[in-house]
Amino acid sequence: MLRIERNGTKTYEELMTEALAEIPLFSSEWTNYNVSDPGITILENLSAFSALQAAGIPNMPYEAGRRLFSLVGMRPNKGKCARVLMKADGLTEKLTLQSGTRFMLGGMVFETNRVNELGGRLEAAYAEDKDGTRNLSFITRQDVPVGVAVFGEKPEAGNAIYLVASDLPEAGRELILYVTIQERVKRNPVDDRVENIFASLRWECFTDTGFVEIKARDFTGCFLNSGEIRLRIPEGAAKYGGTETQGYCIRAILEKADYDMPPRVTQVESFLFEAWQRDTKAAALIFNRCDKFTVRHPLAGDEHILVFGKEEKGSSYRRYELSYDGTEPGRRCKYIPGEPDIKGRQHSFTIEFKGEEYRPDQKLKDPVRVVLYNSEVMRQYDIGQVMGYDGQELQLPFKRLVADSFSLIARRQDEDGVYYYDFVRPEKKEEGSLYYHLLENDGRIIIEEAGNYIGAELFIASIALTEGEKGNVRAMSRFRPEIPVRGVQWYTPAPGTGGAHRETLQEMGMRFRRDIDTPYTAVTAEDYERLALETPGLCLRKAHAVLDEAENLVQLAVLPAMEEERPVLSEVYRQAIVKRLEERRLLTTRINVVSPRYVEVHVRGTVYVRQYYSDPKTEIERTIERLLDDVHSDRNFGQPLRFRDVFTAIEALECVSFVYELTITPDDRQLAAYVDSDIYPEADVLCMAGEISIETVKV
Repeated sequence: MLRIERNGTKTYEELMTEALAEIPLFSSEWTNYNVSDPGITILENLSAFSALQAAGIPNMPYEAGRRLFSLVGMRPNKGKCARVLMKADGLTEKLTLQSGTRFMLGGMVFETNRVNELGGRLEAAYAEDKDGTRNLSFITRQDVPVGVAVFGEKPEAGNAIYLVASDLPEAGRELILYVTIQERVKRNPVDDRVENIFASLRWECFTDTGFVEIKARDFTGCFLNSGEIRLRIPEGAAKYGGTETQGYCIRAILEKADYDMPPRVTQVESFLFEAWQRDTKAAALIFNRCDKFTVRHPLAGDEHILVFGKEEKGSSYRRYELSYDGTEPGRRCKYIPGEPDIKGRQHSFTIEFKGEEYRPDQKLKDPVRVVLYNSEVMRQYDIGQVMGYDGQELQLPFKRLVADSFSLIARRQDEDGVYYYDFVRPEKKEEGSLYYHLLENDGRIIIEEAGNYIGAELFIASIALTEGEKGNVRAMSRFRPEIPVRGVQWYTPAPGTGGAHRETLQEMGMRFRRDIDTPYTAVTAEDYERLALETPGLCLRKAHAVLDEAENLVQLAVLPAMEEERPVLSEVYRQAIVKRLEERRLLTTRINVVSPRYVEVHVRGTVYVRQYYSDPKTEIERTIERLLDDVHSDRNFGQPLRFRDVFTAIEALECVSFVYELTITPDDRQLAAYVDSDIYPEADVLCMAGEISIETVKV
């Protein structure tokens, strides 16, 4: 049998030698190892076939490898551009950012993907509960990173937080906030960032008719994790006079408050916009106007422009030449340059179709396409011809591409020698279409099916480059805009996320091996403990499972990572853990998840200490408390507490000369057995320090 780990590492001779050596393990009657024996012939054929497979797999065609992985349900992870939330600090008036506005961070380029209207700032924040109103405006500033319980130390339904702003986006647009949470203990990541089992919020905006509920996408889990909040602004937003600072007001009201710990906010950033880490070098824009329209894009000033239009029903386009007066005959369109900026750079132009004989049909889908190139792409946008054989590879002039931004122009000729054009994207499979794969990392395309495009010439239509995971920049990174705005600083309050290159076949192979080695069904005690501690959304410190084979029962004690001295497993926690384990247990196995029980250990003794230490007793007591603290130490449930471990730890202190007398005893013999000066807790019991009475004598 061909083994994955042997691919490319065994020759035919090595495989044959191994096979012959293993024959006695399977059959003591097989004694004829001569080449004339039919069994040896079969082994030779299988070994040769296995060696050929192993040698061929590293050079397997991409499509064959992809289909092989698809048999086990695996698809390559797609490449993604990193995304950042950016803030314009220092704006004194409203500013419009066009789609494609570019920002630089070192050698990386970040671009916006929509028109953004910037302006406004968060002026103040207030918390409201049954005891009154608190001013929390310091969380809107960067210079005071102090965590504050915005819903109080004991959150209750009805508690609220008010955010007051100088302005709001237009009705229908989103206000993007980023909330930074003080993380006191590690919380397991969740599959769905919007879901929350502890709390629920209702977001409202003040309008000329009072507070109205608004749509919100809260990726903080109701202020449990740092993340963004996107609020849809309603019609009729008005200024609110119910707070000390007056302005446009948005509030969040707790409807459910079963928090495991009160959320603490250190900062709220507001009026953010998105930018994506990519460097667009060619763009293919679609327009539905067939008379006159304006093109606004950062590449508009490079003047490497192609215009295509559909004149009749079908998928193919005709190319229109640019004209400065629009009076020349033929397929032409009038090109009108836009107004340059203060530095003479042009970012827009207008296209007008004036010809009567040739013009696009506005009734068709995507009737006009305008292709913009920078100078680098214009010099090498011709990538080759479709030859018609399967697996044809063509090398592109760039690597590390953005798959969603890539397309080609396929140029063909009709019987009269007239060119017509089609825009083709990767992996779009239709009857007669050009079906190809884009290998973004390597900058190659692989044509699997030529369809009706044999002989077609291929040109780049749109292309953008990305740095993948390098774009996941740190929070508070400062950006440089391509078009500076006086007095404005640009930064991201949150780290970049999502940046990754497309997964290669080799990386898929590594993921497949990890996947088959990862248990998804709970069988052993270690499986139950690991799965419980990975329960999404919970803060957990340790777990201990005991299997009762006679009852076919798994009893699991779980310690939550709370700040209390004796943390207790809440019903919300217990249900979440049980739900996770129920999906992964064996069919007949029963599960019982229990909260920790605690036993106090009393320590008494006499210790002789060195006379030059000022406070040896305190040091000894702290050492004992640390040893007996099963909540925060590495000791697990039910782990024996050995007398010699306590004795040795005390005697090892520099301030201690020797231990004269020492006893350790549990306060509850039902929870922990006491045998030969050692303590043996039950399987769901943790030890903790009880009464410590140490007499010190200086020597």
